[in-house]
Amino acid sequence: MDIEKLLLQFEQKLILQRYSINSIRNYKSAVKCFLEVAEKKFHDPNDLDEAIIEKYVLWKIQKHKIGNSYQRIIIASIDKFYTSLYNRKLNIKHLYPSRKSYSLPNYLTTIQVKKLFAAVHNIKHRCILKLLYGSGLRLSELLHLKVTDIDSSKMIIHIKKSKGNKDRVVMLSNTLLDELRIYFINYKPVDFLFEGQTGGMYSPKSVQLIVKNAASKAGIKKQVTPHTLRHSFATHLLESGTDIRFIQELLGHHSIKTTEIYTHITDVSKSKIKSPLDSL
Repeated sequence: MDIEKLLLQFEQKLILQRYSINSIRNYKSAVKCFLEVAEKKFHDPNDLDEAIIEKYVLWKIQKHKIGNSYQRIIIASIDKFYTSLYNRKLNIKHLYPSRKSYSLPNYLTTIQVKKLFAAVHNIKHRCILKLLYGSGLRLSELLHLKVTDIDSSKMIIHIKKSKGNKDRVVMLSNTLLDELRIYFINYKPVDFLFEGQTGGMYSPKSVQLIVKNAASKAGIKKQVTPHTLRHSFATHLLESGTDIRFIQELLGHHSIKTTEIYTHITDVSKSKIKSPLDSL
């Protein structure tokens, strides 16, 4: 089984169908893991049936303790692989989790956000943090930003070919623009807004480490990731009275139901209902 050749063919099919870079990467990764296990007993992926795929998914759940979301990625990726390369319609819908698991988003208070920024003195790192929070960007969106995506005349940032292959615009903070100008003079990025030491796109791990170290220096005990700042952006906008439909557009959510999860936080924090403990 020539896994690399199969993955290349799969990637080409996904590119033709205009899948995003992130989706292609996730689909290929999931299929690669599946094929590496399958090749121990099979020479041709087309020899595998639904029962084998079901055993694989069960093994991933029991052995690697995968969550609901990753289980969905595995099944969708394998299904897409067989449809694209072998024109096979698999009967594996029953392998999807029957229920979605919902958890409230992890976010920072405005005080914690201020402490986070104050703990960082490197202008490049501070701009990264402020972009994640101030514009609600996903990590992949931040990494793919080009210098030309910053429109200071209209005070907006162009997000291109994001999740769902959609373009959108988000606000550009005046405070951030001032710091971005200083950053630009000092670092002189050529193509991407944030580039590595030898040029090219900045690495995801570097950004994750910047956020983690900033939180540690700020004395924030909870786990803080780039997505935590995006959650904080949405939560604070909702708390300030911004219409949820605008927040949906700014976040690039396809469904309003995805955005509505933030109301569970703000409704409780804004309510005047007191705990019964206070009445004792």
